[in-house]
Amino acid sequence: MELRSTTPGHRLNLSAGLASLGVAVTLVALKLWAFADTGSLSVAASLADSALDLVISFSGLLAIIYAAKPADSDHTFGHSSAEDIAALGQAALLVVSALVIGIGAILRLISPTPHLLQNESRGMVVMGVSVALTLALVLWQRKVVARTGSKVVQADSLHYLADLIPNIGAIGALLVSSTLGLPQIDSVVALVAALILLLGAVNIGRRAFDALMDRSADAKTIARIGAIAQNWPGILGFHELKTRTSGTTLFVQLHIVVDGTLRLDQAHAIGAELKRGLLAEFPGADILLHLDPENDPYA
Repeated sequence: MELRSTTPGHRLNLSAGLASLGVAVTLVALKLWAFADTGSLSVAASLADSALDLVISFSGLLAIIYAAKPADSDHTFGHSSAEDIAALGQAALLVVSALVIGIGAILRLISPTPHLLQNESRGMVVMGVSVALTLALVLWQRKVVARTGSKVVQADSLHYLADLIPNIGAIGALLVSSTLGLPQIDSVVALVAALILLLGAVNIGRRAFDALMDRSADAKTIARIGAIAQNWPGILGFHELKTRTSGTTLFVQLHIVVDGTLRLDQAHAIGAELKRGLLAEFPGADILLHLDPENDPYA
């Protein structure tokens, strides 16, 4: 007995993917000019991150498009795992980016000759525009994630949110360099940015890996499913509750106990109503229920 609903947020996910790609292209162009003009390593760190954002946003957009494909004979559970694979790839790219930026910052800090910056004011203007664009994108992505739960959009939002701190730090580094003549602060900011990227990558990678390994949904979700089933009219109990997530889809399997004297259509109606209740709480979920009669020795 199965009831599935189509996730209503694919167009929202697609809009977030397109917005992310457009912002990434704009930021790469702006920061490439700013780095060439200033020679700032903190700007270079931000440029490297935005270049990876461009790759990540493009791959994420492809994953969103592919994940929206309906189930077919070869993929009977749909294609939503594509989002988890893309998120895992995003995490790997972020780790590489963090290591490259961090090593570059350390080499500059230990260098006996300070690296002098130039044209700091123009660099600050570019980074200010970057902060504004990034903030607008993050706000839209958070709205989309709240509606759809997309892991790809969430991962994209997390690393753009992490970008805000390095971008603001780059503005501060350029300001300190121009006013106080302390170019070393630029490398310190870049090092902090690398650490933020690394921590974000670990978090994104862990969540994607958990989904690919069919880890159960979080405890709050499981408890909510159990509470709904336990208190549903006509249901005498439940057991063998199993959950997993794939992309934006929550999969639920559940055995429910009903009065064994009920007619088949009556028992089926109780199960169907429970599924509708669960779907109202978890839109887009893939729910499979099995009905067991009360006191069934084989249940």
